[in-house]
Amino acid sequence: MQAATDVSVPELGASLAGKPRVDVKEVEVFRHHVDEIQSKVDQLERRINDVDQFYLNLSKKQISTSKGSSIFKEKEKERPITSIKKQQQEAARRETVAAKRMHELMRQFGTILRQITQHKWAWPFIQPVDVKGLGLDGYYEVIDKPMDFSTIKNRMEARDGSGYKNVWDIYADVRLVFKNAMKFNPEKSDVHVMAKTLLDKFEEKWLQLLPKVTEEEKRRQKEEAEAQLDMQLAHAKIAREISNELYEVDMNLEELRDVVIQKCRKISAEEKRSIGNALTMLSPEDLSKVLEIIAQSNPGFQSAAEEIEIDMDAQSDSTLWRLKFFVKDTLEVQGKTATSAGGAINTTGPNANKVAHNSTKRISNALMKRAKKRNKKPY
Repeated sequence: MQAATDVSVPELGASLAGKPRVDVKEVEVFRHHVDEIQSKVDQLERRINDVDQFYLNLSKKQISTSKGSSIFKEKEKERPITSIKKQQQEAARRETVAAKRMHELMRQFGTILRQITQHKWAWPFIQPVDVKGLGLDGYYEVIDKPMDFSTIKNRMEARDGSGYKNVWDIYADVRLVFKNAMKFNPEKSDVHVMAKTLLDKFEEKWLQLLPKVTEEEKRRQKEEAEAQLDMQLAHAKIAREISNELYEVDMNLEELRDVVIQKCRKISAEEKRSIGNALTMLSPEDLSKVLEIIAQSNPGFQSAAEEIEIDMDAQSDSTLWRLKFFVKDTLEVQGKTATSAGGAINTTGPNANKVAHNSTKRISNALMKRAKKRNKKPY
């Protein structure tokens, strides 16, 4: 293939003139098919966006990958796949039920808390520490997060969304009340002893509730994992359906293209030469697309080979017409881009050779190597 110095976009499109008379009915049929395909593509885009959004949210809240993958395969065989909307409704219902169960655990925890706060030694811990009134200099230097039972009680009863969401948070704050007192006061002081005694009593009572808390945690984790897997299955089903529909769209487009090609005349030898020369003016990216076009109708074509030789005479009419329109459209875009940038593509001067050399180095070098091999005499 030689560098083109005399090929222009008008020349490449000149053969479109003098085309046979168009059948209006056939045009309407093609237009109807194209509209149908466009409608399918729009629907697929919306469904793909839904899937993308799901996996975007999924990345923010991942479950165990190794465990999840094995469970996923089993669930895919066993569980029926329901719609996304039903999955979301079920997840909301499950969340409501779980919140009620947690509320019951917090109620039972409240019983333990009342028993502790009613102890005769609990009075120093009911209200926040009066640091200024008691003259406790340096208290905030020792205690990072002050805590007391009235603060815990108010947060447990909050209805504005600032309350505790689970029992473990309340448990941690109750322990903090006693730990702060033990940390600030000397070991043998009354307050330290009182705090340590009540902490031990609290831990004993907590151990009675702990099995229920642990059971609820495991149940919650299992439900969340199952809900996540159900959503994955639903979106996997959508992905499969989209894949099948995309294949169907591809087949429809292929059929339309074949019909159009059958209505077209044969590509002339002059047009083949123009197409071949025009290829040398394409960018490396566009040249790769050319190789893809050729490979689509030529399964044996090695588009990724180190040396590539394109024989225009060996290409089908379908491939040649696709190459013709692709090159024409691409060169027109290049011309508009160059013009908007303050210049124009020179297809007749020395710069054209430079563009051709840089853009088709992969093919040109291959042809040069083949020419050297053919001209090389054996020893």
